[in-house]
Amino acid sequence: MRLYGFPHAGATSLVYRAWQPLGEPHLLVRGVDAPGRGTRRQERGAGNFHTLVRCMAEQVVADLLTERERVPGLRWATFGHSFGATTSLAVAAEVTRQVGLAPERAVLSGAVPPALQRPGPLLDSVSDEELLARTAADGGTPAAVLANPTMSRMLLAMLREDDVVRTEFPQEAGGLRVDFPLTLIAARQDVYAPPEQVWQWAAHSTADVHRVEIDGGHFAAVQRPKDTLATIVDDIDPGQR
Repeated sequence: MRLYGFPHAGATSLVYRAWQPLGEPHLLVRGVDAPGRGTRRQERGAGNFHTLVRCMAEQVVADLLTERERVPGLRWATFGHSFGATTSLAVAAEVTRQVGLAPERAVLSGAVPPALQRPGPLLDSVSDEELLARTAADGGTPAAVLANPTMSRMLLAMLREDDVVRTEFPQEAGGLRVDFPLTLIAARQDVYAPPEQVWQWAAHSTADVHRVEIDGGHFAAVQRPKDTLATIVDDIDPGQR
């Protein structure tokens, strides 16, 4: 099983590096970077949601087809947190269209569906100092990044770029419908994506939807990767863990 992980706003595939050793022997975790980020930092940034989905889908398709040649019958799934949840589902749908093979399951964590997302940019009126303070309070970014002037400037730039892309979610992804199963992970104390709103992703799939409620704040699922991977394994292959 190949699990493709999509980063939250302001992040890169680096957030999934620590997940790889935690996966079961049959679960390989592969982070997916946006163009201009992480392993693809030499490329030109996407700039808009449509280009972002196309470029990330190309990366997944290339990796999936290569791995399926090496391991015939290899299956795949996706995980996306917050900003990465909407992106991951759109990419999963595009990959399915291109290769004719749907994921076993798409896992959406800490995100509300496009119809419930506030239109327009959210960060235009937020100063850099306030944005860094919010990011620190949310607990999803290492303190070392926030304390380093160069890294914090890069973080701010990525957050603002992602905010521009996010404004297109309602229009571009609002009508997205898939025929493969979903797992929805929501944290009880998440002030950005409360469970009752996360559950409304169910309207985006015609297949089975499993709702998983956990303790903690917005980044609970990515802060406890071992538990999250266990949930994913149980949903895809019950009894295998």
